[in-house]
Amino acid sequence: MSSRVTETFMDLVRIDSESYAEGPFLDELKERCARMGLEIDEDDSKDRTGLGSNNLIARLKGDSSIEPLFLSAHIDTVSPGKGIVPIIRDDIVFSEGETILAADDKAGIAIMLEVVERLQSEGARHGPIELVFTPGEEVGLLGAKALDMSTIQATHGLILDNGGSVGGIILSSPSMFSLQVDIHGRAAHAGLEPEKGISALLIASDAIQNMKLGRISEKTTANIGKISGGTGSNVVMEQVTLVGEARSLDHEACVDQVKHMILAFEQAASNHGGTVDIKTEQMIRSYRFSEDEPFVQHVAKALTDHSFEVRYEHSGGGSDANVFNESGKVALNVSIGYEAIHTIDESIPIKELEDSVSFVLRVIETMQTFRS
Repeated sequence: MSSRVTETFMDLVRIDSESYAEGPFLDELKERCARMGLEIDEDDSKDRTGLGSNNLIARLKGDSSIEPLFLSAHIDTVSPGKGIVPIIRDDIVFSEGETILAADDKAGIAIMLEVVERLQSEGARHGPIELVFTPGEEVGLLGAKALDMSTIQATHGLILDNGGSVGGIILSSPSMFSLQVDIHGRAAHAGLEPEKGISALLIASDAIQNMKLGRISEKTTANIGKISGGTGSNVVMEQVTLVGEARSLDHEACVDQVKHMILAFEQAASNHGGTVDIKTEQMIRSYRFSEDEPFVQHVAKALTDHSFEVRYEHSGGGSDANVFNESGKVALNVSIGYEAIHTIDESIPIKELEDSVSFVLRVIETMQTFRS
């Protein structure tokens, strides 16, 4: 049997919103929020990000004596995310066709909208609530990075964007740097005069042999994930491009790993008489909470109040929570029940949607006694 939050979710996933094409979906959200009487604040970030929409903040007024809370979810999806047809089998929502379901993260959005509906219909006492909808999360957290965090009153919030059954709280997420390495050698005929060439591939090989990759430590990983170059089997390879990354739950360790990788490429290029151009970019910054952090304890208590088992988790990837936390907010990414995201097998049980609503409402209800 479906419920209102389930029907909302199924309506939302029918509206396409792959990254860079989020505009029509944001328009739908604005209409829904306006019908609920929420104050709407849309920025102009798409002019800078190139995404299909801006960021949107919808505000529900509340008792100003209670600390405000923000809830956030991203509006974009990965592909294949066009023409999604949701179906229910055994009280679980799936995609009917060869598409994702888009529970990541339209389940989070449906939960947020249902929470507001419940607060309004039940007349429960609560503090100010801010709903934050971001585009471009799947392509580098672009919407959140472009959001002026000073426009969000609340300092504490929930990011409704983690898989697994209700109860999961992500305590840490890594820093991540991307690297693009362009190695320049010198072309020569490989059969007639190979000694006149400088092989960019040999430079890359020597650099990688002297580089720490894979699992560096319990907290740190590094990878070279793509390599391309060359013009033909009879030409000494003049140019090679490599794309890689470094991740660590320890930000300084991540910075040190990137420096190590850069040095390995530079030394190999110098040894062989070639040159190298390296571009690095910090994609996300790590954060770490202890189980004793007041808001972590508050959220955990809200879960146990409903007899949900609390699971403290550590993520190997990033989310909008990284951006919120880097800006000085206290943002916890929590589980909302979806499984097998980014695949055509993605699903979410109806019970998880309903449990998520109950959990978030409990967090809001108990903000009356929260002290940071």
